[in-house]
Amino acid sequence: MTLSGWLLVFSTIFCLITQAIAINVNPAIAQEGCPQPALSRLTRHKVAAGETLESVANQYNLIPATLINLNPGLRGGALPVGREILIPPFNGIRVQAPRGSSWQDLAASYGVRADVLYEINGCQAQPQLVFIPGASSPAGARPSSDRFTGFAAYPLPSEATVALSYGWHQDPNTGQARFHSGIDLLADPGTSVLSVDSGTVAFADQQGSYGNLVVVNHQGGRQTRYAHLGRVSVAAGQLVKAGDTLGIVGSTGRPETDSPHLHFEVRYYSSQGWVAQDPEPNLKAKPTARAVMFG
Repeated sequence: MTLSGWLLVFSTIFCLITQAIAINVNPAIAQEGCPQPALSRLTRHKVAAGETLESVANQYNLIPATLINLNPGLRGGALPVGREILIPPFNGIRVQAPRGSSWQDLAASYGVRADVLYEINGCQAQPQLVFIPGASSPAGARPSSDRFTGFAAYPLPSEATVALSYGWHQDPNTGQARFHSGIDLLADPGTSVLSVDSGTVAFADQQGSYGNLVVVNHQGGRQTRYAHLGRVSVAAGQLVKAGDTLGIVGSTGRPETDSPHLHFEVRYYSSQGWVAQDPEPNLKAKPTARAVMFG
């Protein structure tokens, strides 16, 4: 293969891996590990002859109300040829959050979970100009049924104590509410970290506050992340089965829990990208032994 051919292959693989783990490369916009904010993913569409508001919306799998919200000049139905209009990555509305409001306040107002709003908007500490997904979706629309019943295995050889659960917690240093996108499972350094199901390793390297990170993509649009590893034992592109060793427990990166632990995340792929969900309901398969800490 020529040099240009190898460069093309490398560029393609790099783009696929980056998209798979939804890493935002601009830390000024969002925290590490969060999807790029929806409002920074707007694209532009130049209106062609014969196009209507409905045909443009259909082209991008949107509804007309979504386009009107982002382009107020379309309210009268006019769609001049050559005009550029903003296109969001999915249905929703752009909202200026009231001063002093929290993600929980917006969740109560619009009926969208606070953790979903937080991640879709790049993990901003304080909501400002935000995108509310699905707020303009057709009435009665329902997501497709999900028959997932849990992973086949557990991420450690023994069941572990959860030191920090998924969800919102008060930062003891700042007093501000912080979102924890996974669970911290207490385990001794050097403990084997195991894949909870079969899949493909999408990422296996150092990544900012995650430290040594392994990301595995599973069937059914689910992804698991194993962070702060002391050592990584797999490589990107490798196929793994439930129970395969991915690395060992360590303390790399910037752990939020002081005691040695595995930071474990579960994400599912939706129209909003890879969105975190509570890992505990997905861990139905438990090992028979229970971890004995620091004995």
